[in-house]
Amino acid sequence: MLLDGDAWRRTFDAYERDAWRFEAQPTYTMPREAENVARFLRGEPKPVDHNARWHERVRDYVTSGRTIGRVRVVQRPLTGYQRYQFAWGIPGNVEAGEDIRILDVSQVDCGLPLTRTDWWLFDEMRVVHLNYRPDGTQISRELFAGDIGPYLEWKRVALAHSVPFAAYAEQ
Repeated sequence: MLLDGDAWRRTFDAYERDAWRFEAQPTYTMPREAENVARFLRGEPKPVDHNARWHERVRDYVTSGRTIGRVRVVQRPLTGYQRYQFAWGIPGNVEAGEDIRILDVSQVDCGLPLTRTDWWLFDEMRVVHLNYRPDGTQISRELFAGDIGPYLEWKRVALAHSVPFAAYAEQ
């Protein structure tokens, strides 16, 4: 089942305990971010309200007793988009309460049994695939109806081989 607009928002907001994302694309091409990415790449200062709506949502999830996190897969050299995330996106997300970890596959055995697709795992019961074109443009979000066992294992492996964002950023 494809999830767009309000259906996606309702599905996301309905989680009860834990929302967790596996984020593997080197670049995300999202129209609402395009201007901010361009500003970052030109060396301009970050807008004061950058990503404020997401930060508010994260704070609301955390305040309600829920957790939210992700593992961001990277390989050096970082893409322009990843540098933007590291400088403008991730620090504010972490400050709002999101647990973000980095899995640098240029530093870890590339033979890790992981997928290269993006997905959200909700309450360790529901998986939503995030489908992208090669340029990072999202095509669709799709509720997965199969065995979630591999996703639980991929989450375990990703968490075991990743480090908290702050520790990675210090390197």
